Amino acid sequence: MLDHIGVSVSDYEKSKAFYEKALAPLGYGFLFEVPREYTGGVGAGGFGIAPKPDFWIDGRGDVAPKLHVCFRAADRATVDAFYKAAMAAGGRDNGKPGLRPEYHENYYGAFVLDPDGYNVEAVCHDPV
Repeated sequence: MLDHIGVSVSDYEKSKAFYEKALAPLGYGFLFEVPREYTGGVGAGGFGIAPKPDFWIDGRGDVAPKLHVCFRAADRATVDAFYKAAMAAGGRDNGKPGLRPEYHENYYGAFVLDPDGYNVEAVCHDPV
């Protein structure tokens, strides 16, 4: 069972703004920022569905190796909304919303690259 995931980003404020907008259609919000006195002055915070953050970013700047993270969406319309919000927030297309039958017949996903080139996906596994 996955409890949380964290990634380092090159520009904390830029990535924070990107994820706030891109993840909103999935019901995610920015929930917690670690006081900088505990991080050596580096921005660090977590997103999730209240009350618990499960996706964390920090501004340490070490963005290698590249990462793929996928968020589950309630339905296909939410996958579409994620893609639209992520693109509007400055994401780059890495796979428009659509079926991916090479994974399984109902796999409906969308892929965007975040400001650091991380591959961020939203997926719905349900038919229609």
